Amino acid sequence: MNRLDAMTTFLRVAELGSFAAAASQLGVARSVITRQIAALEEHLGIKLMVRTTRRLTLTAGGAAYLEKCREILDLVESAEAEVMADSLTPRGHLRIGVPLSFGLKKLVPLLLEFAQTYPAITLATDFTDSHQNLAEEGKDLLVRITDRLAPGDIARKLGTSRLQVIATPAYLARHGQPRHPAELAGHALIGYTHRGVVQPWTFRIEGEVETCYLPFKLQANNGEALAEAAARDLGITRVPDFVAEDYLRDRGLVTLLEDFTPPDLGIHALLPSNRYLPHRVRALIEFLARRMKCPG
Repeated sequence: MNRLDAMTTFLRVAELGSFAAAASQLGVARSVITRQIAALEEHLGIKLMVRTTRRLTLTAGGAAYLEKCREILDLVESAEAEVMADSLTPRGHLRIGVPLSFGLKKLVPLLLEFAQTYPAITLATDFTDSHQNLAEEGKDLLVRITDRLAPGDIARKLGTSRLQVIATPAYLARHGQPRHPAELAGHALIGYTHRGVVQPWTFRIEGEVETCYLPFKLQANNGEALAEAAARDLGITRVPDFVAEDYLRDRGLVTLLEDFTPPDLGIHALLPSNRYLPHRVRALIEFLARRMKCPG
């Protein structure tokens, strides 16, 4: 048994969730996958996964072994890349997670261009606004938009985004236009929630960044939903510029409190802290940073 081949097979089965899908991706018969996994389990002396007619689930030992397989296979790939020419074509499978609205509006064209530029890389993209964990999700990279990274995060900055307060002229005609953040409390506000918690709004007031805890009439965990509610005259919201731009251009909404705009959000590529970066991951990071015009 070639243990590296067996590790690769196990990794694909675990990531894809089925023997048939792994066999299709690796270009072998399903029986080959079955034999390799059985041989690997026999060699290790443990059950790596529980298979039923409906689903495949990793055992505790299988989950621990999966993470070690990722580390080992990435180290092998990195070692090979280092001894080869820098012009070596990146190849392999990339798993990334991106925020829903930003991913659909801004990253899809870039990822499609990346796929055309690097045809030897297969790309699996998860679009979600839920908070993802690199290790638990088995991702190579997460795109995160935030005003502050968590302690211990390993990240490369890709770009920036500005938060904009927006509303319709019709709403403002009925309820008045706030000229200062302190006047927002008297308005119908539409706020963003993160992991079930409503996020306060920040503003730059007299040179200082201040946090405003406001009452929100409507709440959602997606910027498009917030902007659409504002477009229907339901109140004032605050969304990133990549969400606001379509509503300002096509739906007639206007920006408010521009003299109090807070510091820009950072758009980051969040990276695993415990693994050497494979060539394919480095290629994607550099590609996105160039296209988003953020130097390293």
